[in-house]
Parts: sequence; structure tokens; C-alpha cells
Amino acid sequence: MSVAKSAALKIEWARLASTLGLKGNTAAALQAFKKRNEDVRRRHTILSEAPQTVDFAHYRSILNNQAIINELEAAYNKFKPVTYDVSKQIAEIERFEDIAVKNAEQTKEGVDHELADLKKTLDNIESARPFEDLTVDDVAKARADIDARTAEMVSKGRWMPAGYKEKFGDLSIL
Repeated sequence: MSVAKSAALKIEWARLASTLGLKGNTAAALQAFKKRNEDVRRRHTILSEAPQTVDFAHYRSILNNQAIINELEAAYNKFKPVTYDVSKQIAEIERFEDIAVKNAEQTKEGVDHELADLKKTLDNIESARPFEDLTVDDVAKARADIDARTAEMVSKGRWMPAGYKEKFGDLSIL
């Protein structure tokens, strides 16, 4: 058994996508490749188990018409399998590999960027003051749009944000 065949048999397809964190097109392309690989492997096994020689002596002993057997044997011996140029298929496989590598690199870049953002967020959370120590001025300084929205609502005579009573109920004493 060749090294490539041995290595191909050891691939754990189920773990491969989850270990590498593949998603989207890359994971779908890997699944399609896995299916094609299994189909070709199955066909190869079936064909390699099929008998590959014809026993013309056996047919001569049981059939009366020897001319047909001679004609078939001559055609069989004259037959030469056609060789195919597989360079197109190899080029397609290499193109697929290039696309898979690009997608993997993009996925890695995206994960690295997301990890950096999460690290920054975690550092921000760890260094933030406790909620109890915050003042209204601190919140307004952090989010100036809240102050502007409040001023706009007050100028229009609205004292409650839209949907507040529906969400939290009416807390006014009757």
C-alpha cells in the first residue's frame, strides 16, 4: 500500500472540519470532496474484486460454436485500454486546493481578528468600573447620543421612552 493511500485511509473526516474550524464554502467543499472520495474508493473496491481474466478454454469446452469463441478471443486480445490525459483533472484538483487554502487563510484571518476583538473587549470589561459606581454623567459622556435623545424627548414634552410602560409596567401610584 502506498504512503498516500495509507494516509488517505487515516483521515478522520468528522474531526477535520471541527478541528480546523471550517465553515461556509470551505466546509461544504470538504464534504463534497469527502463524498467523491468515498464514491471512488467504493467503485475501486468493487472493480478490483471483479474477475479480470476470461477463461476461453472453459467456453470452448461447453459451447458448440467455436468460431464465435475464436472471434471473441481475437477481439479480446486485440483490445488495448485507452489512456486518458488526466492533466485537466490534476489542474482542477490543484485549483480546488488553491481555493481551499485561500478560504482557510481567510477563515484564519477572520478568527484571528475576532479573537483580537474579543481580547480587547475582555480587557475593557475587566478594567471597567463597577456598575454601582457609575453616574449619569459618566453614561452621558460615554454615549453622547443618550443625552441628545433625552433632550429631544423633553423638548417635545415626552417623559417616558416609547415602549417603557409596555415592557416594565406602569409604576406610578394611582
